[in-house]
Amino acid sequence: MAEGLESTGVVSVRGRSWKAHMGMTLSQAFYGGYHVITKVALNVGVNQLVFCFYRDLLAFTILAPLAFFLERRSRPPLTKKLLMSFFILGLTGVFGNQLLFLIGLSYTNPTYAAAVQPTIPVFTFLFTLMMGIEKLNLLRYEGWAKAGGTLICVSGAIFMVFYRGPAVIGGNEMDQVAQIKPSGRGQAETSAWLFNSYLDIGLDNFQLGVVFLIGNCICMAAYLALQARLLKKYPANLSVTAYSFSFGVALLVIASFFMVNDSTDWILTQSEILAVAYAGTIASALNYGIISWSTKILGPALVSLYNPLQPAFSAFLSQIFLGTPIYLGSILGGSFIVAGLYLVTWASYRERQETYGVTPNGSWISEPLLHEKSEYQSGHTQAPPA
Repeated sequence: MAEGLESTGVVSVRGRSWKAHMGMTLSQAFYGGYHVITKVALNVGVNQLVFCFYRDLLAFTILAPLAFFLERRSRPPLTKKLLMSFFILGLTGVFGNQLLFLIGLSYTNPTYAAAVQPTIPVFTFLFTLMMGIEKLNLLRYEGWAKAGGTLICVSGAIFMVFYRGPAVIGGNEMDQVAQIKPSGRGQAETSAWLFNSYLDIGLDNFQLGVVFLIGNCICMAAYLALQARLLKKYPANLSVTAYSFSFGVALLVIASFFMVNDSTDWILTQSEILAVAYAGTIASALNYGIISWSTKILGPALVSLYNPLQPAFSAFLSQIFLGTPIYLGSILGGSFIVAGLYLVTWASYRERQETYGVTPNGSWISEPLLHEKSEYQSGHTQAPPA
């Protein structure tokens, strides 16, 4: 009888693990679709601030009710310190992250935008290292692997800034972005003040676009590192995200007041409405739920291994629907990024495996952050469900 129950438990764990793997694959495909759909909207001329505002407002209206009802027992009371933390998360992970991504995408293409995204886990590791969350032991092989992988990944990102190369797939005549500034209903006004201050460096618009994509990844990495520390004291994941989006929307409203001069920019076309709906529901709310659920089952190290699928999906979809060329620079730089990412992730996985061990059936034991009681929960024990 006991053996049967144990066997059933193993099957259940494996079933959930299989669903988590499928979910992570789908999430990267959804992100690839987001890059393509958003690029179409940017080509039409949607204002980047307006797009971010509508996207985040839609995501907030989905996340806020879910957080309110699902986490009303586990959510600690608000303090000034927590509000400041939420503000910083909204500034980095919502406002800066998304706006820099859209500006970078405007001047590059979906393939490049997706190829830079795998740097996020490496930048996150650098931030957690500086914050003392992670430790780098150079006396062990894993420590050197982390350091080397980080260097390789960052080198790949820098390589993509200075070298684009010839088109490997697709001809140059199909390129809609090289040396062409986005045009449309005030779209360029949002990013012009950023680009004008950097053009004197000697980089063209395409290279500056990659720089802003890297800035987008750095903002997202800072968001993840700060969030990891905050969740130890504030274990309500959905509430943290909802509060972050609320501050992000507020910052977008303030920025729009000063930078969006034409009232017609707030009127969206049919394609722009589709892009906003996809970004708010699929790329934000749904994908966040999939990633959070998969992290609890697979662990963050294994979940981060799915990031390199994003460039492949994005390149495939953008080539089909937009005819976007795939450049040699994105292939070489992306290869460096993926190699560095895998090296860092492998080293982190080995360290955690030695620290926490592996269960008899081979399933990964989740990190303590997912199971430890926070300072708030330790003093507020919930009654078991009836």
